[in-house]
Amino acid sequence: MSISHALLGLLESGPSHGYDLKRAFDARFGHDKPLHYGQVYATMSRLLKNGLVEVDAVEAGEGPERKRYAITDAGVSDVAHWLEQPEKPEPYLQSTLYTKVVLALLTGRDAAALLDTQRAEHLRLMRVLTRRKSGGDLADQLICDHALFHLEADLRWLELTAARLNRLAKEVTS
Repeated sequence: MSISHALLGLLESGPSHGYDLKRAFDARFGHDKPLHYGQVYATMSRLLKNGLVEVDAVEAGEGPERKRYAITDAGVSDVAHWLEQPEKPEPYLQSTLYTKVVLALLTGRDAAALLDTQRAEHLRLMRVLTRRKSGGDLADQLICDHALFHLEADLRWLELTAARLNRLAKEVTS
């Protein structure tokens, strides 16, 4: 995810302080990985340097001065361009799971047990996400669905690999 573009997009609704941007980001996108304040301010500093945001106001407080940021026209154009670009699909052609299966076979370890253990972990996480989805709002449901669909694809791969394990063992050990 592009944190800078997410913050720019949040600024399109109006000027904001870094603290408010962090809260808005965490509420919409950071359920599992909230932003650190330092990351927000470092990102805002880069955006300011690149002319994508400007300081709208500086307010004195009990601590350091608080800057309120506003998106510039260049920032709006940058977000629009980013939104128009499709994301590169990630084919996972060299996955860690595949590497573990091959190494288990090469070293004489039980690759079937490895696949069983991985299947159990996938199913455990799918149960967690299904519970989270059932109690979540629409945004949470959509992000859980995304993760669940990827886990389902992994499960299909695990089953297919288990079915072909003897053949794969012959190929990798010959």
